[in-house]
Amino acid sequence: MKIQERTGAGNNRSSAPVQPTMGERLPSPPRERKPALAALAVLLILVGALGATMLVLRAGDRIEVVKVTSDIQAGESVEDNVDSVLVADDAGVNYVKWTQLKTLKDLKAKSTIYKGTLVIGEMFGDKSSLADGKAVVGLSLKEGQYPEGIAEGDLVAAYQVGNSGSSSSGSSSDDETGSGSTGSAGSADTPIVENARVTNVPEAKADSTISSTNKRLTVTVDESDAAALARAAAANQVALVKVPGN
Repeated sequence: MKIQERTGAGNNRSSAPVQPTMGERLPSPPRERKPALAALAVLLILVGALGATMLVLRAGDRIEVVKVTSDIQAGESVEDNVDSVLVADDAGVNYVKWTQLKTLKDLKAKSTIYKGTLVIGEMFGDKSSLADGKAVVGLSLKEGQYPEGIAEGDLVAAYQVGNSGSSSSGSSSDDETGSGSTGSAGSADTPIVENARVTNVPEAKADSTISSTNKRLTVTVDESDAAALARAAAANQVALVKVPGN
């Protein structure tokens, strides 16, 4: 009798719902799968990887071109004042490649090319673009006949210097050749050329072929002043002075 009662009590307990004990988690419903979002994520990953690959390939497609390391005036050729740099290849830009440097040295600058410029083919030609009425004169000057720190692009005045005997000789020579007042050499107070533009100043090592004290300069002047300046330069009677406008 007691055994049956216990059995019955056990049956009653088993039929009641089982409550979760403290700390147990309720089962979560199964997640809904979204294949469209997964495919989109994969597609975005692939597009990003492709874009990165294209950037890497683009960065590696470079060419070696010519860069100017000092100013080049109109009518001058490229000498040793150039360097090579790597740039991204661009079919729309006519870069002068480093392998074309030898050919480039045979050409003349059409206009002033400034330091740091990447050279393109249109900057040079077979002939210089020297303005009408202008002439280029070369000078070889001793220390004291040019201002310290003279550089390409400076505006200078050229004065005739030297002993009176040389000047008289030069004047007699001018009279014998029938030269008039136009283009004649200046006096101590009057410059031969009032405004001459320095277009080339070689580095010191390039002047060693002349002497250790002479500096070679190239100036652009009015054509009417070129003859007088050239005669004074040949007699080593030229001194340059910087003038306003620099």
